[in-house]
Amino acid sequence: MAEGCNPTKSSCDVQQNPEQDVGLGRLRQDLAEFARERDWEQFHSPRNLLLALMGEMGELSELFMWKGEVQRGLPTFTPAEKEHCAEELSDVLLYLCRLADICDIDLGAAALAKMKKNALKYPADKCRGSSAKAYTYASGQS
Repeated sequence: MAEGCNPTKSSCDVQQNPEQDVGLGRLRQDLAEFARERDWEQFHSPRNLLLALMGEMGELSELFMWKGEVQRGLPTFTPAEKEHCAEELSDVLLYLCRLADICDIDLGAAALAKMKKNALKYPADKCRGSSAKAYTYASGQS
């Protein structure tokens, strides 16, 4: 999404600090500025952004296709594959943030609220170590 970025613009500053915590608010602001600078707001409807997001998900999925189960840290990926994965994950995140912004949804607040719902839906004392669906916990089948 940030291809052709003017590196002198704050919306495109890339810092290679692995400890850097980039907030969703910063991404939202930078993405809005990025679109505004290019007069792309006219194309950023919820539908178009969702379709673009799905396209990026497809590109990310292709990296894992035919690899079988992949372990944490992607040890079987080449450095180029891992870099490509990082780029596709970034594309997914950026489109998701832009979609949430256009839909007037506070993605951070929505994610925290959903995590609370999931904690109630999947109580740790009932679901630890199990991949069963939530309805099994509610019905006592665990």
